[in-house]
Amino acid sequence: MHDDDYQQKDAAKNASGTSNVSKRATKRPGRRRRRVLAFALSFLVLLCVIGRVMLPGFVRDYVNRTLDRNTLYSGSIGEIQIHLWRGAYSIHDIKLSKTSGDVPVPLFAAQRVDFNIQWKALIHRKVVGQVFMEAPEINFVDAPTAWDSQTGDSGPWLEMVSDLFPFSINSAVIHNGSVHFRTYSAQKPVDAYLSEVEGEVDNLNNVSEETSSQAASVQVTATAMDQAKLQFLMTLDPSSYHPTFHMALRLLGLDVTKINDLALAYGKFDFKRGWFDLIIEADCKEGQMTGYVKPLFRDLKVFSLAQDIKEDSMPQFFWHALVGTTTHVLTNQLRDQFGTLIPFAGDASGTTTLDFLATIGNIFRNGFIRAYLPHLEGGEDAVDGLHFQAPEFTEAMATSDEAQ
Repeated sequence: MHDDDYQQKDAAKNASGTSNVSKRATKRPGRRRRRVLAFALSFLVLLCVIGRVMLPGFVRDYVNRTLDRNTLYSGSIGEIQIHLWRGAYSIHDIKLSKTSGDVPVPLFAAQRVDFNIQWKALIHRKVVGQVFMEAPEINFVDAPTAWDSQTGDSGPWLEMVSDLFPFSINSAVIHNGSVHFRTYSAQKPVDAYLSEVEGEVDNLNNVSEETSSQAASVQVTATAMDQAKLQFLMTLDPSSYHPTFHMALRLLGLDVTKINDLALAYGKFDFKRGWFDLIIEADCKEGQMTGYVKPLFRDLKVFSLAQDIKEDSMPQFFWHALVGTTTHVLTNQLRDQFGTLIPFAGDASGTTTLDFLATIGNIFRNGFIRAYLPHLEGGEDAVDGLHFQAPEFTEAMATSDEAQ
């Protein structure tokens, strides 16, 4: 072999060795980067797992601190669940009870309260929240003293709900709720209630940017005393400094014998039979409110000589006779209906006055001129585009044998 051949082979070996070294050098930094990336991802996953495990504890402490801010009401909660994938958390078995007085029921309780981001609002570039309440219960308690009463107006308990979520609440949904009015000071405890409450409050922050001033809406349906249907409609301006709203409530076909405990406690009489309809409508502009209440009784019987003379004391017997005779005389015979229309006006944040003379006049109007009908006085069963459901009357529910 010539020297030139040996030189070419050595050059080829050197080139091959250099190439292998460069390949190994290239592989090593690539492997390091992959290892660093895998370690970083593993660390982030570990942090997420630790954070996910510890987050319910932090949220529970925050909820407890929020509930403890109000010295008039104390709160208790159950399990906290975090739903990171939808930006939400749930509080189970929440209760808010009055700390003073002898009140045996909580002001507010719910099986579950769910706070979550309202994703559809992101279309309008707004980050707001939604509250969902499963089986919420509200208890108002009347008592001779404020110490033992429970009305909720003596403490900012509604503010607690908004403080439990970092974003502004834009909507709320209520499922299978109940509202109770109770008194334990009467001879027999009273519980007048609404059950099967389904409600929806929407657009409190005017996310959809409606031009109407009363952009927010409230729609509620319920069952009164497990029998009669109630519906509540409302539109309001949530941005107004003074209350601005239009609302209407309609209750149809309540069997009055179901509220005899309430009538005895506050009216000292009871019903033998009858049906009750109630219409309330109010309009409020910048805190100045006007409206009316329309109570209507059909097929009403308050006084039964044979029954009351056996069961009542002498003063109560004469009171039953007076109430029964008065309602009978002022009943519209054509519709067998006793009722009136009660106008009211006032400041929404202060006192409200009733037009007593108009109320008396409307009793005589219903009795002798023209009976009132169970619909809004404007003639339309709608409130700013929100429509009442078609009425369903279920007549001739069973009453006592003495009333037949």
